[in-house]
Amino acid sequence: MNFIGRFILVLLIFIFSACSKETIKKSTIKEKSLDAQVLEAYKEGKIALEEGDVLFAAKKFNEAEILFPQSKYAPKSALMAAYSYYIQDYYGDSIAELERFIKIYSNHEDLDYAYYLLAICYYEQIVDEKKDLQSILNSKEIFEILIKKYPKSEYSIDANFKMDLINDILASKDMYIGRYYVDKKKWISAINRFRSVVDNYDKSIYIEEALYRLVEIYYLIGLTDEAKKYAKLLGYNYQSSEWYEKSYVMFDKKYSNNKRILTSKNKKSNILIRKFKSLFDWDEKKWNYKKIFKENKIN
Repeated sequence: MNFIGRFILVLLIFIFSACSKETIKKSTIKEKSLDAQVLEAYKEGKIALEEGDVLFAAKKFNEAEILFPQSKYAPKSALMAAYSYYIQDYYGDSIAELERFIKIYSNHEDLDYAYYLLAICYYEQIVDEKKDLQSILNSKEIFEILIKKYPKSEYSIDANFKMDLINDILASKDMYIGRYYVDKKKWISAINRFRSVVDNYDKSIYIEEALYRLVEIYYLIGLTDEAKKYAKLLGYNYQSSEWYEKSYVMFDKKYSNNKRILTSKNKKSNILIRKFKSLFDWDEKKWNYKKIFKENKIN
């Protein structure tokens, strides 16, 4: 190769090398600039949220996540966007954000909070348990996942409390329908509803009444062994309950009559005591009146 050829080859190598360095330099500058944009969008979102402009805040948080998905601010931005929608009662948008967060950031440290907020979004949409159960069932399902996966989480404490309220609501619906079937004398349907309360919501406030209703129905249709079984269960767990007393009366009519006689005697006794007391009070007043008159008598 002659001198001119070597010179051209060296020149080309130098040019390509310079272009490569410039590309790397530009790429680095661009990456830093993008990171700065993400942080800026996140900060703008926080400021807007603090000022009450929640929709603009959600927009900025979404923008921060989209700009740089690998950034540590991306999952935080997704959660903040969901929270922004939530506090404005845009439950549908918040649910969509949270479901996406759980799917994409399945190992994130704040996943327990994402489940909790998702359950709350459903929980706060409960309007009338007699008409629509879907929101109740959805919230219950998410709370159960949260409690199972993160039993020691601070959010699980409130989740357990809300689960008790949800179970009371679901039990109340079964009781409401069960009573309706009793009025219509649809015994099998009524039994199924009350059994649902006993089997699924045994910690609800309706468990005692549900057991009594089963005693009542089985007794009415002649299945006394089944009635006694539930009466024993009611007595074993809730012996001081009024519902147990009602079930006991079914099997012991003498108890009912004796109680009625005893109650009648107590009423009579109370009447006599009140009469005696009134006489005593009158005598005392009369005596006080005579005493006062005597002390003030003019000689």
